[in-house]
Amino acid sequence: MKKSKFTSTQIANILKEFDSGKSVEEISREHGVSRATFYNWRRRYGGMEASELKRVKELEEENAKLKRMYANLALELDTAKYIIEKKL
Repeated sequence: MKKSKFTSTQIANILKEFDSGKSVEEISREHGVSRATFYNWRRRYGGMEASELKRVKELEEENAKLKRMYANLALELDTAKYIIEKKL
């Protein structure tokens, strides 16, 4: 997964700027993010504080790690089943 160049506090501050009345064009120009990125952040993290945002990102990373672990174990299980079937 690509690492964001913005920290959770920076994302929260950018979203707060929008809530305080700045336009999306101004925010995207100042911070160097696309409008699509801003709207994705707003959809995903809207209304969260920086600490909540950090926790969500940690949970997403942990979830991705667990998915990779599951995929590896499932592959090993399929391989083991295939080998056992060949021997019988």
